[in-house]
Amino acid sequence: MAAIVTPESDTVAAPMQRALREAFYAAVIALGLFVLFIGLKTDQNIKNELILVQRWGLLAAVVIITAVGRFLYVGFGQPAIERAKARKAAAPAAVAEPGFVSRNFNKIGITALVLYPVAIVALVGLQGSLKWVDNFGIQILIYVMLAWGLNIVVGLAGLLDLGYVAFYAVGAYAYALLGTHYGLSFWILLPAAGAMAAMWGVLLGFPVLRLRGDYLAIVTLAFGEIIRLVIINWREVTNGSAGISGIPKVTFFGLMSFNVSDPNYIGKVLHIATSSAYYKIFLYYLILALALFTAFVTIRLRRLPVGRAWEALREDEIACRSLGINTTTTKLTAFATGAMFGGFAGSFFAARQGFVSPESFVFLESAIILAIVVLGGMGSLGGIAVAAVVMIGGTEILRELDFLKAVFGPDFTPELYRMLLFGMAMVIVMLWKPRGFVGSREPTAFLKERRAVSSSFTKEGHG
Repeated sequence: MAAIVTPESDTVAAPMQRALREAFYAAVIALGLFVLFIGLKTDQNIKNELILVQRWGLLAAVVIITAVGRFLYVGFGQPAIERAKARKAAAPAAVAEPGFVSRNFNKIGITALVLYPVAIVALVGLQGSLKWVDNFGIQILIYVMLAWGLNIVVGLAGLLDLGYVAFYAVGAYAYALLGTHYGLSFWILLPAAGAMAAMWGVLLGFPVLRLRGDYLAIVTLAFGEIIRLVIINWREVTNGSAGISGIPKVTFFGLMSFNVSDPNYIGKVLHIATSSAYYKIFLYYLILALALFTAFVTIRLRRLPVGRAWEALREDEIACRSLGINTTTTKLTAFATGAMFGGFAGSFFAARQGFVSPESFVFLESAIILAIVVLGGMGSLGGIAVAAVVMIGGTEILRELDFLKAVFGPDFTPELYRMLLFGMAMVIVMLWKPRGFVGSREPTAFLKERRAVSSSFTKEGHG
């Protein structure tokens, strides 16, 4: 009996066959790439001899995940994207204005950040441990603040900065050195660290005034490495790779201390039980206030002439000059403002840790912060906050999943696979949302009425 093939069944079968073929190719490529990196691992036995440990189960899991992911993307993802593009091209007027989504998402993101302490308190109450405040509260908010500071340089001004961790290091070491040697208060050193980082931002801005694109990225990357190498080799001041310890804690505005041995310890002043939880809770609300201050300043600056100059510089530097905008001042203010918030975060980091060393300010930190900005959507405060929660919080959640050690082996640690997760997230987001979770290039100033900003020209001739 002859099989009957209808046009409908043929159109359905073709993508599935192509998806299966692509999945097979992806599995073969993954097997060839990872058979030596994942399937085999070097180790030492009791006799201190080098041996090979076979991890075929982990290799099989990676190959299967790669094949399934490629099958789902080719079989279902690409057709869905093509249908969405076809609908958008057929009815452009029905597409929602991108600025509306971005504006409302920013409001939702800031509101969620304000209500974030409620979720943290709920987690602490359910789990009975303050590690949720430290790992999921303070750690995430530090990266949120750093990403919002870098967003001024990259997202608003369009200047690719790969050495942002240098300003983070300047703020941390400024507080550590001045606090340990001169005994100054955190509330005095916080603005001082921000001002010092802003000064270094201006010093970085002058050499790169004529650079853009890849050349700007290379110079900023070199600047970050120079700062790190200076910290390592200037042992007389920074103590080199050994770092600086004994950094003083933050006080409650100089009124109460969090050291049990002090006479003005918060427990003694308020007549409450002695506990180390007070300091962590206070640090959490402090970094929350600093993050909200960063968001408030960023939103206000976008509406001022300097913020509009940043956006003009981001869109077209030549047109920006033709309008009479001083691009030199515009670039320097962007670098200085972003660096200032990096210095604030660095001083808080030093106060929280009580110890700083060059290992905390490697290039990987700059890459993580930039990845958060790109994933969240350059220019979107709410999207960046969500990206920080997903990326940093996701890594912290992996620490709590003990069953992963049974699957991937007892030596499994999230830090080893952190960049792999970043890379996978970057690829997925760039395929589905090329501008990030909530990417928007909508200007803040309009002549007559608000218009949707698109990459193509509309019938009226407006971009």
